[in-house]
Amino acid sequence: MKSIEVEVVSESGLHARPAAVFVRAATGFASIIRLQNLTAARPAADAKSIVGVLGAGVERGHVVRLVAEGPDEDRAVETLRDLLAGLAQQVGE
Repeated sequence: MKSIEVEVVSESGLHARPAAVFVRAATGFASIIRLQNLTAARPAADAKSIVGVLGAGVERGHVVRLVAEGPDEDRAVETLRDLLAGLAQQVGE
């Protein structure tokens, strides 16, 4: 199991378009991936579910924990961490 904590820098957090980009990336991995909003003390959600990611209520400045377990867990966590770091540029903010 691989885990990492990341601060979300996107202006809109993980709402609508940024959430869709994140979920699309997460679904590309075989590992089970969970996203937990630590700032809002929300339970972990399935990172491959748009409903789960939107339900996490992640806003700009929130710290989230990404946990991946499976054959590509290291690559999954690294890729999603990098995505969150660069999400503002990817969605045109």
